[in-house]
Amino acid sequence: MKYFSVSIYKEETILKNTTVVQCWKGRRGIALLIALGLIFAVSITGCSNKKADTGAASGKKKIGMVVKMASAGYIQAFVNGATTTCAELGIELKVVDAQADSLKIMNAIDTFIVEGIDGFILAGAEDLVTLVPGIEALNAEKIPVFALDTCPEGGHVDMFITFSIEDSSRKAATQMIEGLKQKNGGTVPAGVVIEITGSLVDMFTTQCHEGFTSVLSQYPQLRVVQGEGHWNNDDSYNRTSDLLTRYGDEVVAVYVQTPDIMGSGAVAAIESAGKNPADYFISGICIGPEGIDLINDGKLYAVVEQPALDSAILAVRYLNDLFNGKAIPKIGDTVVQEGQLWSPASVVENTDADSGATMILQGPLVPQEAATNNPLLWENQI
Repeated sequence: MKYFSVSIYKEETILKNTTVVQCWKGRRGIALLIALGLIFAVSITGCSNKKADTGAASGKKKIGMVVKMASAGYIQAFVNGATTTCAELGIELKVVDAQADSLKIMNAIDTFIVEGIDGFILAGAEDLVTLVPGIEALNAEKIPVFALDTCPEGGHVDMFITFSIEDSSRKAATQMIEGLKQKNGGTVPAGVVIEITGSLVDMFTTQCHEGFTSVLSQYPQLRVVQGEGHWNNDDSYNRTSDLLTRYGDEVVAVYVQTPDIMGSGAVAAIESAGKNPADYFISGICIGPEGIDLINDGKLYAVVEQPALDSAILAVRYLNDLFNGKAIPKIGDTVVQEGQLWSPASVVENTDADSGATMILQGPLVPQEAATNNPLLWENQI
C-alpha cells in the first residue's frame, strides 16, 4: 500500500503538507481519506496573497483539482487516479472538496491561481454556469483546464473526459425494458415507471433523462413519474417511498439515474413497502461500491459503469504531456488502448463549453457485459 503527499484545500483555507492515508474497506479497498469532515488528513496553514513559488523552486509542476463531493465513491476514484498518477510523474497535486458549491469552486480557483498551478481539473459540479468566470480566469492565465464528470458551460476546456451520459442512460433503460419483456412473455406491460433523478439543475441529470426518455417514449403504455433524489440516498428513499405509496401496484419498474449514490435509498424504500427490488428491474448508470453489492444481491438489474478512475488517470497524463510540449488527442482522433474497458474512445468537439475537446470513453453494462468481479472495474481496483 502506498502513501502519497498532496495538498488539500477546504473552502478558503490552505491546507498543506498533507498525507493522504488510504484505509482499506473490505475486499475492495475503497479509499477513505478522513479528517475535518472531508476524506483527507491535513495540517493547516494561513493563506498568502502572493503566488507561491514552492513548485518553481522544486521544479515540480502543480495541478489544482476541485471535486464535487469527496464522500462519494466515484469522487474517491477520481482522487485516487489523480493522486497515484501525479506521484508516478512527480507532479504536486492540490485538491479541494467544494461540496457541490459553485462559490467554493470559484474561491478555490482564485486560490489556485495565486498558488501558481500549472494545470486545473474540475471533477464534478452542479451549477455549471456560475463557475464559468473562474474557468475564464484560468484561460486568461493560460492554465490548461480539464473536466471530469460534468463540464463548465462556458470558457475554454482543453479536454472534457467523460463517458456518454445520454448513450449510457439509453443502454441502461433499454436493458430495463428487456427485463420487463422477459417477465411478461415478450411484451411490455402497461404501468408506471419511477424515475429517480439527481439534482434538476445539473447538466448530468438532464442528459440522463434524455437518454432514458429516448427509450421510454417508444412505449406509450408506460407512464413515467419523477422524484428528485438530489444525488443522495435519503432523498432517493423518500421520493421512491412517496411514489410507491401513490401508485402502488401500478409501478412496474424503477429507474435510478445513478445507483452508486441513490440506489441503496431506492432499494430500501421498495423493501420497506414489503416489495422485492428484483421485481422492478432497477437500472441506471454509475455503479460504485454499493452498486456492486446490490447487483450481487440481485437488487439492481443493470448498471453502466462510469470509468471514473481511468478518467482521472488520463487527465493527469494528458496535462503532463502539455507540460512537456507534447500533443494530446485532438478532435477527430480515436484513442485505442488494448485491454481497457474504456477503449476505444472518440474525441469530438466540446458542445458544453465555448470551445475545446470532449473525449468519450466506453462504459460496460454490468453484469450483462462485464461481471461484477471484473478486475478492470474501478470498484475492484482501489
